[in-house]
Amino acid sequence: VYLKREDMQIVRSYKLRGAYNMISQLSAEQHSRGVVCASAGNHAQGFAYSCKKINIKGVIFMPRITPRQKIKQTEMFGDGNIEIILIGDTFDDCLKEALAYTEANGMTFVPPFDNLEVIAGQGTVGLEIAEDMPDVAAVLVPVGGGGLSAGVATAIKLMVPGARMIGVDPVSAPKLFRAREKGAPVRLDATGGLADGLQASEIGTRTFRHHQAYIDDVVLVDDVPLAAAMRHLLDRLKVVV
Repeated sequence: VYLKREDMQIVRSYKLRGAYNMISQLSAEQHSRGVVCASAGNHAQGFAYSCKKINIKGVIFMPRITPRQKIKQTEMFGDGNIEIILIGDTFDDCLKEALAYTEANGMTFVPPFDNLEVIAGQGTVGLEIAEDMPDVAAVLVPVGGGGLSAGVATAIKLMVPGARMIGVDPVSAPKLFRAREKGAPVRLDATGGLADGLQASEIGTRTFRHHQAYIDDVVLVDDVPLAAAMRHLLDRLKVVV
């Protein structure tokens, strides 16, 4: 069993791949107008780093309840190229404001997962796995909104057709599992669990099409084995928390 250590990225998350891939492909005019995102976590940090790297203005909308540590990390990666607006009590409120601001100012919105360029960027994780392990038998990938799992599944199936692709949904937010049952994205009433980065209430429309084409199976994992696995991993890596 091998682990793909995306926590060793510059921003400690694979989210940089998708944000940078989309932003870097925008036109010069779009760059001059600036970009917008809504996020309270890893997408915001990848977005901020991309804005600094490409040297364009970025505006990040975060819910008011976002921890100060995450705000400071995002400001550090943006290093003067971003503005953070704290608004709304929930992410949905924050997203609504971000989309309205984008339209009012003629800017470009960079979604966290449901965009083809973002999916392709996250898919470079799969390309690297296939290049390093051309005989890989199976790849398990966690499912949030579906950007990573859609991109990785597409890359793996195109490069190693015989490999099995397995999506991993938390029991607390089985958005892909339910969507496959119905044959279309399903909005969950409520989510919440240890895997906070996977608590999207609905799989993306574009990402779901990729899942339908390239994911072989979906498994559900609850918090008990997840917590045990995290403790085991941290012990093996000798990480102090």
